[in-house]
Amino acid sequence: MRVIETDFDGVIILEPIVHEDTRGFFMESYNDRLLSQLGISVRFVQDNHSLSIKAGTVRGLHYQLHPQAQAKLVRVTRGVIYDVVVDIRRGSPTFGKWRSFILSEHNKRQLFVPKGFAHGFCTLVPNTEVQYKVDAYYSAEYDRGIFWRDPDLKIDWPVTEAVLSEKDASLPLLNNAHINFIWERTS
Repeated sequence: MRVIETDFDGVIILEPIVHEDTRGFFMESYNDRLLSQLGISVRFVQDNHSLSIKAGTVRGLHYQLHPQAQAKLVRVTRGVIYDVVVDIRRGSPTFGKWRSFILSEHNKRQLFVPKGFAHGFCTLVPNTEVQYKVDAYYSAEYDRGIFWRDPDLKIDWPVTEAVLSEKDASLPLLNNAHINFIWERTS
């Protein structure tokens, strides 16, 4: 598996080795030992799978507060997404900054999103399926989010009008969001 570093502490792209032949392809989509060697020692406890029927569907920006914060390993099994992470660790030099990544069924890339980042995506084609592993169970009590079009974040979304859930349409701006993540210097 090839590791592609990002300029966000802990956010990495994993590009699997894909073996293709006339039958199709084979790849390891998850290998605990390899992730541990990369310094990602999380125990995933839940797999999530979403289908977005329409292109332009935005899901997010979501996160869970401590003590139920979640790290995520995200991949697309059908379609293409514009995947976004926002640093929400107070005191971080990149607090309130965002990065985007294209994940697709074709590039087979996976994105590791550590705790302390809000996560969301926009589907670029119809019938897109996203699967992701999390290291903490869903908790309605600790579930939070940030409005996808927060003008202070200035995220360069590929759509101006999105298909949203009622919940996502009413999320607060970053300045009003409940956040309990504190950045800790790692070096």
